[in-house]
Amino acid sequence: MSNVTVLGSGAWGTTMAQVLCDAGQEVLLWGRNERVVAEINSAHTNEKFLAGIKLPDSLRATTDVAHAIEFGSALVLAVPAQSLRTNLNEWRNYLRPEVPIISTLKGIEADTYLRMTEVVAETLNLPDLKLGLITGPNLAGEMSLRQPAGAVAASVHADLTELMVELFTTPYFRVYPSDDLVGCELAGAAKSVIALAVGMAIGLGLGENTQAMIITRGLSEVARFGTAYGAHPLTFLGLAGMGDLVASCGSALSRNRTFGEVLGQSGSIEIARDQVSKTVEGVASAGAILELAHRVGIEVPIIEVVSDVVNAALSPQDAITRLMTVSMRAEI
Repeated sequence: MSNVTVLGSGAWGTTMAQVLCDAGQEVLLWGRNERVVAEINSAHTNEKFLAGIKLPDSLRATTDVAHAIEFGSALVLAVPAQSLRTNLNEWRNYLRPEVPIISTLKGIEADTYLRMTEVVAETLNLPDLKLGLITGPNLAGEMSLRQPAGAVAASVHADLTELMVELFTTPYFRVYPSDDLVGCELAGAAKSVIALAVGMAIGLGLGENTQAMIITRGLSEVARFGTAYGAHPLTFLGLAGMGDLVASCGSALSRNRTFGEVLGQSGSIEIARDQVSKTVEGVASAGAILELAHRVGIEVPIIEVVSDVVNAALSPQDAITRLMTVSMRAEI
């Protein structure tokens, strides 16, 4: 049994805390919302973010971040990606350099174009061997029901990868090790943008052929630009790549797909923001991912049109039209 702190009490952080409890760990969940924290401690529920889910009796929560960080022999990050740097700067005086930090975040920092583990490393001056990632097709709405799922634990350090597998594995949650931190992280960030494109197609009333084309060509874009950054090509065919992409594009539980649907129906980024109030990482990361691809000379037409749509430079209908005029080279 290990003491693990989960930083973030939204749907995803609470779900990760439940998984860790089910894996036999002693878990302390930190959140800012006093009402949510009190409800977790007294009723063992989090109705605001996981309605109808009974949380483990052993799960405890706190609003005291210093106490939460001191508790953990491992720290799990479950805050919105674009707020990570701000949070780390608030927490840095409490963090201990010997404690590994495990990211569950999927995004690219909009201003710096850094991956989330790069943000941690830069902000806290930590070596890569203390940084890990849990990623894969893991929708909180299904995982909180303890439905079978799989994920990838990625780190450049084998001992940390092994630790993550031990910490998170339960009878319903299988965790596979990987040493491709870059590939897993880029795949998790970029799939959100492809899911936005699929959602837009659905919102425009387009069918399975269009969706399949976007998913397949989107995977090709993600794999090509990820490989240009040193990722292993096969990473994009596994849970971190194709698995996460299929779940995000195919499920109504996906925030990115849902946002894309509203955007396709309304043609308005403002309406989509109003109707989908939850964090949508694909919207925040699209421009940064496009820039990363351009830096290594990779053409990513799907990611490019999504970036233009979320920046209100292109309508969803015109985005689909533009995709159909992209030059056709050999598919593979």
